[in-house]
Amino acid sequence: MEDAEAPPAPRAPDTAALPPADAGPDPGDAPLLAALRAGEPGAFETLVRLHGPRMRAAIARLRGSPADADDILQDAFLSAFRALGRFEGRSRLSTWLHRIAVNAALMRLRGHRDEPTGDIEALLPHFSPYGAFTAAQRAWGQAPEDALEREELRAQVREAIARLPENYRIPLVLRDIEGLEQAEIAANLGISVNAAKIRVHRARQALKALLEQALPGLRP
Repeated sequence: MEDAEAPPAPRAPDTAALPPADAGPDPGDAPLLAALRAGEPGAFETLVRLHGPRMRAAIARLRGSPADADDILQDAFLSAFRALGRFEGRSRLSTWLHRIAVNAALMRLRGHRDEPTGDIEALLPHFSPYGAFTAAQRAWGQAPEDALEREELRAQVREAIARLPENYRIPLVLRDIEGLEQAEIAANLGISVNAAKIRVHRARQALKALLEQALPGLRP
């Protein structure tokens, strides 16, 4: 049920696939922006080559289907091209493009709100009739951010997130990776704030259970 307040839970580890924190304009963006605005041959191809992989990764975290991700990426680049004249350079080009990619994925989600949603119960920890865990719960044996320095572990975290049902994966990604507030998640997904909190909480629980199985290096 999603009508009760969720208890607090530790945040799930990120996938380390985010753009760096935006520290304002990057002077290195200027030559490419000038070439794009001048319509120079090859400028848009350079934009796609430099920024397409990270944008596609952001989209894929929200829309698991590779075909969907490719289609949405095209929409995102089309939106970016149309909005290029309004980009004032107050943030990094990579940050601006990342936001466009996330918005494009959310727009597609809004058009598919009637799709069936998945069940997360099989992935959650189980409890006895007395309220105790039926299986021993392990604490992280090392800081997740230290383990995630290794690419093979980051890949397993991404795979674990991809296994979550879409209606739980998306709130988790929006909260713990994209940094949206609960009210923003609720507005984007057309659910109540309380439902958004509960979905994030349950997704974190399920993700932790999946990682305990997949990442023995994080165990005590």
